[in-house]
Amino acid sequence: MRAGPAPAKMPDMDPVADARALISKRFPAALAAFLGGGVLSRRRTPTSDLDVVVIVGDLAAPFRESLTWRNWPAELFVHRPDTVGIWFAKDLARRRPTLARMCIDGVVLLDAGGVAAAVRDEARAVLAAGPLPPEPAELDRRRYGLSDLLDDLAGTSDEGERAIICSCVVRETAELALVAGGTWLGTGKWLLRELRAAQPQLADELLAAWADPPRLAALAERVLARAGGRLRDGYRQVAAS
Repeated sequence: MRAGPAPAKMPDMDPVADARALISKRFPAALAAFLGGGVLSRRRTPTSDLDVVVIVGDLAAPFRESLTWRNWPAELFVHRPDTVGIWFAKDLARRRPTLARMCIDGVVLLDAGGVAAAVRDEARAVLAAGPLPPEPAELDRRRYGLSDLLDDLAGTSDEGERAIICSCVVRETAELALVAGGTWLGTGKWLLRELRAAQPQLADELLAAWADPPRLAALAERVLARAGGRLRDGYRQVAAS
């Protein structure tokens, strides 16, 4: 989640112990803390960071901060008990349950008076409810955008342009499939993870078609058809006032 290369980690580094030490040093009066599960999973990589959610009583929260701690790149997501639910709602509205997943899938580093348990219960409720159904206007916008990209892909003769357009088609196709299917979205690696979880066959097909424009276009057309088909003529987007 940080730009640039991360420091190399030693094999004996303990992310839980190091995260707890970070909380003790920076937030000695914290009410609750969680270490995101990615650094503890089989998907951990040499560039994995410490994603730490901290619940404090400080009026300065909420905020996000990036830092390096004991050779770990670290990301702090600092909230008060009365703001964490607001951010769960923000994530719900954009269909990206980032904060809720960190609280549920991660390790509880600190729980003063049951605050962490209460936050986890709230996060579980968000994930159990699932994302909001897409508005027709959002589906139309996504259909229009993907239709336009496919026209660009068909019309270009520039290899560089074709490569860039293909990457955009892959992303827009994956996002349209997830939104139309009523499942969560993600960015970066999480877009692929969400697609693999919801529609594994489509994920495999998109990866296989990435460098094959005709095959990719046919796959995108199939996803478009399920979402209502191509959209161009008659599409109208009213500017926000």
